[in-house]
Amino acid sequence: MSGSRQARPPATADGSVAPDGSRARLRAAAVAAFAERGFHGTTTRDIATAAGMSPAALYVHHRSKEELLHELSLAGHQATIDLIKEALDSSESPTEQLRALVHSFAVHHARGHTSARVVNYELASLSPEHLAGILALRHEIDTLVRGVVEAGVAAGEFDVPNPRLAATALLSLGIDLARWYRDDGGWSPEDVADGYAEIALRIVGVPR
Repeated sequence: MSGSRQARPPATADGSVAPDGSRARLRAAAVAAFAERGFHGTTTRDIATAAGMSPAALYVHHRSKEELLHELSLAGHQATIDLIKEALDSSESPTEQLRALVHSFAVHHARGHTSARVVNYELASLSPEHLAGILALRHEIDTLVRGVVEAGVAAGEFDVPNPRLAATALLSLGIDLARWYRDDGGWSPEDVADGYAEIALRIVGVPR
């Protein structure tokens, strides 16, 4: 990112623009800094300066830089669980559930690609205790997605020999968006989501 160019307020972990307030400004500044420099390459001064605050301001709201990263990661993973559950509640058909799930997952990760990049690729920077909690949330996400694939197989809607592997592939599609998606890349989040939803159905063997 260019330091001379004024950007829009960075997105929060759920893909929305951060609201006003010093805590929200610190979160938004941390997302931008972690995405650009990495967790270990970012100082608390970098975050506070980007938020337009004094270097000591971060410690008013967070005990450490790592605690701030954990807060971002926790919010991001919980938002993912919420959107998956909403997709599962949208229909009783595993096919339609999977279509809605992958579409929502892709839109979420494309719109909030900067936040998602931090949430998914800075896990090793978390403390062991915080990492354990995040891994538990990731296991819940895996279980939910695998569940819909297994339900589709049981209902005769899906034809896939390894539901667990298929679920991993489906999640990888969405997570990898955080690595390559760019706002000026020519595809809107909805364009990618529409395509990914169709690809997802092919992965689980739904005929055209």
